[in-house]
Amino acid sequence: MKKAILLLLIGLLTSFVLVACGNDEAEPETTDNNGTEDTTDNNTTEDTEGTEDTEEASSVTVTDMYGEQTFETTPERVVVLEWVYAEDVLALDIQPVGMADIEGYHAWVNIDKELSEDVADVGTRQEPNLEAVAELNPDVIITAGFRHEAIMDSLKEIAPTLAFNPYPNEGEGNQYEEMTTTFNEIAKLFGKESEAEQVLTDLDAAYESAKEEIDAANIENKSFVLSQAYSSENNPVIRLFKDNAMAIQIMQNIGLENAYESEGFQAYGFDQASVEALQNFQDAHFFYIVQEEDNIFSNQLAGNPAWENLGFVEEGRTYQLPGDTWTFGGPLSAQVFAEQIKEVLIQE
Repeated sequence: MKKAILLLLIGLLTSFVLVACGNDEAEPETTDNNGTEDTTDNNTTEDTEGTEDTEEASSVTVTDMYGEQTFETTPERVVVLEWVYAEDVLALDIQPVGMADIEGYHAWVNIDKELSEDVADVGTRQEPNLEAVAELNPDVIITAGFRHEAIMDSLKEIAPTLAFNPYPNEGEGNQYEEMTTTFNEIAKLFGKESEAEQVLTDLDAAYESAKEEIDAANIENKSFVLSQAYSSENNPVIRLFKDNAMAIQIMQNIGLENAYESEGFQAYGFDQASVEALQNFQDAHFFYIVQEEDNIFSNQLAGNPAWENLGFVEEGRTYQLPGDTWTFGGPLSAQVFAEQIKEVLIQE
């Protein structure tokens, strides 16, 4: 009897141990189930974060001369109050809805990208018509800060306004660097970064091609002076471009070297000089931009020994550029200018 009771107790104890072991093995399953629930929670969190990322991705922050501005959506209606920025948006295949001084733009800016006839004229670059701008209901206005500081608050009441400075102060880089930086900021605003990269890549290729053609023409003397000249009250006025000028940077990009040097900084990139100042650079090539009806070199300075006896005049190293040569534009104008310089140089 005692033996039977002992066997019964042993059996009960064995069953208890097996049940306990079975419960221990079930804990990882519970942990796995908790893990699955945690994973579901994590996915929910990730989805929320993804939504936030998408919202952030739809906004863009760009920097102008006043600092950063954030746009929650890509602007569709743009008004430009300076020609260079009209050129920039056209280079990105964007047509502005409004623009300042369209007639002047057509007279000076010679690029392949056509301005639509539907673009509204909103007055002069110096004094845009604010009412005309407002009627266009723009999403953004792009301008040059130096022109419109006095009306900046009024412009911002119409629409978010980006103002850039095409003429950097001393120590803030040259005009060419500013031009490419601003072009890239405008491209960023419209989500056109890849298009801007292609435009600048094509520009670099155009420089290299022009440089190769100049080298192939066996032009060993790469020294130059660039001038823009006109008359004022029948007196000759000569502008000589300095190294910070965009035009000079373009000419250097095709392998030429600026001979003109002077003390002091000029934000616009040129000095106003007399014909006598040219005596210091007689060994260079002399490029000059004049209007056909106002050519001071063939009019006021004709027969003047100070001009006629210069080495580059006597040796035929003077090159007249078209009167509408535009030296203050964007990347497309830069390519046109490089081509103009190359053509007049190698055709001589």
